[in-house]
Amino acid sequence: MKIGIIGGTGFVGSYLVDQLCNLEHQVRLLVRPGSEHKAPMHPAVESIAGDVGDGAAIRTCFDGCDAAIYLVGILREDTTAGISFDALQLRGAERAMAVAEELGVRRFLLMSANGIDAAATPYQTSKLQAEEALMASGLDWTIFRPSVIFGDPRGRMEFCSQLKAELIDSPLPAPLFYEGLFPVDAGGFQLGPVHVEDVANAFAAALSQPESIGQTYELCGPQNWSWKEILTAIARATGKKKLMLPAPVMFIAPVAGLMGRFRWFPVTRDQLTMLLAGNTCAEDGFARLGLTARPFDPSTLAYLASVG
Repeated sequence: MKIGIIGGTGFVGSYLVDQLCNLEHQVRLLVRPGSEHKAPMHPAVESIAGDVGDGAAIRTCFDGCDAAIYLVGILREDTTAGISFDALQLRGAERAMAVAEELGVRRFLLMSANGIDAAATPYQTSKLQAEEALMASGLDWTIFRPSVIFGDPRGRMEFCSQLKAELIDSPLPAPLFYEGLFPVDAGGFQLGPVHVEDVANAFAAALSQPESIGQTYELCGPQNWSWKEILTAIARATGKKKLMLPAPVMFIAPVAGLMGRFRWFPVTRDQLTMLLAGNTCAEDGFARLGLTARPFDPSTLAYLASVG
């Protein structure tokens, strides 16, 4: 099978390309300027220069393919650089869908995100609108909604290594966020960390399962973890003990609202909103695909010991 991928040089994309090559698929990647070094040197991989705003490049990427995959996602905007949720997570996805329909590439897989139904932030709204656009198209679609994704970052942004760098390695106490006046169950909100290789396996499996057409899969690890438990596990994986203190969001959120536009500030107000809402799955998408997700434990966090 020949598969066109947009977002294939990112964190999840790098693992998905590996998995597809292992399964002897042919892969064509859309590679934006400056990311050429991230494209794998593999005989089964062809790179096409361009970005999600370039319809002609997308057309070249998808031409003659049997399936298309859209993986693009960002955690924060940089409007001065033209990086926005609307442009990359919605308009880019819509453009890719339109090109796929035009070329007759009926199979289309979309990376969405778990917990977006609240539509409480522009990140969630853009992801949800992309899902709606795909479901309204004439394509044979499958949507994936992973929780927070972890695994060896391979030089890219990743959940646990980012927390290690910004919170665990910091000389300051790690924040246990809580809402309200009193620190009841500070840091108790839960997430369902899912390993990046398992997410890649889910995409690959869906390509060979016609019954996955028209389906949405929530992807979480086998166990939910509280924010406090996640920070503790990351600290232990790096051989550290970390002081943690309750952190009232009612005071932090206004600061994040002002400073979040600066990339050096660790969190935006919207990210706090989504974090406190939790991110766990209502169903086992892996089981529906005949897969089993690996745990969030010392063995799968061992890579953190070598992450600077």
